[in-house]
Amino acid sequence: MHGSPHIVSDVMTRDVATADRGATFTELVRTMQDRGISALPVTDRAGRVLGIVSEADLLPKEEFRDSDPRRLTQMRRLSDLAKADAVTAGELMTSPALTVRADATLAQAAPIMARAEVKRLPVVDEQGRLEGVVSRADLLKVFLREDEEIAEEVRREVVAYLFPAPASAVRVEVRDGVVRLAGRVRDVSLVSVAERLVRAVEGVVDVRFTLEVPGAAPSG
Repeated sequence: MHGSPHIVSDVMTRDVATADRGATFTELVRTMQDRGISALPVTDRAGRVLGIVSEADLLPKEEFRDSDPRRLTQMRRLSDLAKADAVTAGELMTSPALTVRADATLAQAAPIMARAEVKRLPVVDEQGRLEGVVSRADLLKVFLREDEEIAEEVRREVVAYLFPAPASAVRVEVRDGVVRLAGRVRDVSLVSVAERLVRAVEGVVDVRFTLEVPGAAPSG
């Protein structure tokens, strides 16, 4: 019923810095600093994503500079100890990298990022070749939609469908992404359905109701 949702390719960054397996520790740090990023996809010659190197992969080098390896082994931080000794992207990278397809919706990409507690995802095609990178900030761009654009979609896709005139008379107002539906409805059981549908509209921050049903007290 709703218009086509935004997909990853709508918001991703296409100009992506990458590294090959042989990139040195210093090269990785320099690229991250120069590009103002905190992670680099590692790709092969065909552009397929092999893994990803993040600042978290590089930090053990400094953290364990003066540490006793035996103590780290006892603390079961063997993977961090290995990365402290690593000198190339192939040794440092987390592999396989968690990726997402360009045609995935933002709603599909967000939980992948949240569950893995990562700030960005490489975007790949069917062959695993890099097409871009999508970040947390990219996923939040939908909340920059204009209020009137959101209101028009709610009127067209929700109100006209659930509360058609003349039996109902529902007004839609949106301010800073918060949608308010006010007026008269014939069937109060549809209010909960309306709430779910409105929340599914991209850019909606919250939904509030001030609705009247003939013979019932106002809701909201």
